[in-house]
Amino acid sequence: MESIPQDTLFEFNPDTLVYLRKQYDLDKPGRIDEAIDILEDWIKKQNHFTVKSFTRDYLERTIIISKGSVERAKTKLDKLCTSRTVLPHFYEEIDLKNPDLLEDMYGCFLPKLTKDHYRIYIFKCNAKTLKAGLINYYRYFFMQCEYVQAHDYCNGIIAVADYTEANMLEVLKWFNAVDVRESLTLLREGYGMRIKGIHLLSGSKALDAMVAIFKQVLSAKVAGRLYTHKSIDEVANIIDKDIIPVEYGGKEKPLIELHKKNLEVLSSDSFTAHLREIKKAKTDENLRLSATEADQYLGMPGSFRTLSVD
Repeated sequence: MESIPQDTLFEFNPDTLVYLRKQYDLDKPGRIDEAIDILEDWIKKQNHFTVKSFTRDYLERTIIISKGSVERAKTKLDKLCTSRTVLPHFYEEIDLKNPDLLEDMYGCFLPKLTKDHYRIYIFKCNAKTLKAGLINYYRYFFMQCEYVQAHDYCNGIIAVADYTEANMLEVLKWFNAVDVRESLTLLREGYGMRIKGIHLLSGSKALDAMVAIFKQVLSAKVAGRLYTHKSIDEVANIIDKDIIPVEYGGKEKPLIELHKKNLEVLSSDSFTAHLREIKKAKTDENLRLSATEADQYLGMPGSFRTLSVD
């Protein structure tokens, strides 16, 4: 792409495209096109891929989020396609127009990037009780990740999870190591998102139990990027005020307004059509070259549980 296309949800810094390409030595004429050509050629040779055609913009984003490495991009694309086969519960279609679906929890990737081109994600949980658990939010979150994969251009993410108004004991009933491990592995190894920091907000002592669950599934490297805060006021000390919502001390629109705009875009006919098409990009494990190669991507056939989240 010659420039990053304007987007309904995301804004970019004036130098984002040039900065990220230069960071990975892909700024010289023809380098990014050469990298995409190599990735396209590799995809065509993968017998186990059920879809072998992706837009060049989609592949460029895959390469950029893979730190400019075509080899990493191959691995991440394989893992993403594999996840749609072995973790189908995360990809079940949900009705975003149902007002009760995400009543007690919401969140989105914020419109503006940080100065070093990271995208912020803020999750807000107000739940006192959770009748359906967290599975629908996981599904909604991975819909957002599909949007990021198709439209964003960034260095990675900084995640903020706000539980200051939630019943933490109720949340912990549904917060288990298996779901957290699978979702974080999919986020990192499939969607390829580099996690610069995870910030948990709550004044409850039960937050310690949540941190313990995270540390069970995070590598030591990423666990070192896990931070806890007692008040939402501390967010303004972490992230530029121009980026974060007003209720966190910033200048951006309230999070609930941004969330509602996300729901509108993600439930649109055009994105729904894209989502249904991209969900066809799976793997047929019977056609994979060898069981050993499958183990390389999954740890064990049908499971992401042994993958390291780094």
